[in-house]
Amino acid sequence: MTRPTILVTGATGKVGGAVVDLLHAAGVPVRALVRGAADLPAGVEAVRGDLADPASLGPALDGVDAVFLVWPFLGSEGAADVVDAIGKHARRVVYLSSAGVADVAEGDAPGEAITRFHTDLERLVEASGLEWTALRPTGFAGNTLGWADELRATGVVRAPLARLARPLIHEADIAAVAVEALTTDALLGTRPLLTGPERVTQERQVALIGEATGRPARFEEIGLDEAVEGMKAAGYPPELVDAVLPAQAGMLDAPEPVNDEVERITGTPARGFREWAADHAADFR
Repeated sequence: MTRPTILVTGATGKVGGAVVDLLHAAGVPVRALVRGAADLPAGVEAVRGDLADPASLGPALDGVDAVFLVWPFLGSEGAADVVDAIGKHARRVVYLSSAGVADVAEGDAPGEAITRFHTDLERLVEASGLEWTALRPTGFAGNTLGWADELRATGVVRAPLARLARPLIHEADIAAVAVEALTTDALLGTRPLLTGPERVTQERQVALIGEATGRPARFEEIGLDEAVEGMKAAGYPPELVDAVLPAQAGMLDAPEPVNDEVERITGTPARGFREWAADHAADFR
């Protein structure tokens, strides 16, 4: 019997790419939604389409049983049409959400941009009539790749909140849970909170990257105001600047939880930041 096809959005990103790799390695027919040329494993079908244009999704969704949905925008405009398009073809959607949504009471209107759009998407998915799972990871270890240019040029990361400790999660662990949700019924109708195995300060993260690359690396703390101006000057959207830094500062007094959900779901303990840094050392050299 032919195995059903799974469509992966965000297939050229860190998490989506890892989902594609795991599904392909398991022999699951996998299709990647792409907007242009993409470097994908041999045998993975690439179909053009754009989540910003729901009308373009028909060919990618045709014959698909389940969808891994990564929302690439800072707002939920157009999301209802995308979820509706998915519902006309697939029976299941696994949405990559955020741990921050867990702090939003049902019916509240969250004020922080990232939490707001993830909350909106979760509610659309849950109301769609599709089988669904909403994955709620803590911060991605991969976000520290934003330090790569600085480290290559100077060996120094200038950023705020040296003592901020977070249980950053390896994209491979998110992907492993996503594959369980896409290919089994174990996570239907759930919102698992996914974390790394321990909290690691930003200062220590930089040190571990230095150990992995074999190059000196240190963290130089700057103030929040300087960081805000730097992000704005670099062209980050104001709503992202207003969301990220205050949320991170709040974690000093209210740190994110640490749990063993990755191991419970996949049977394998979550990877720590040291392992993530070793896996990505080449990205920092």
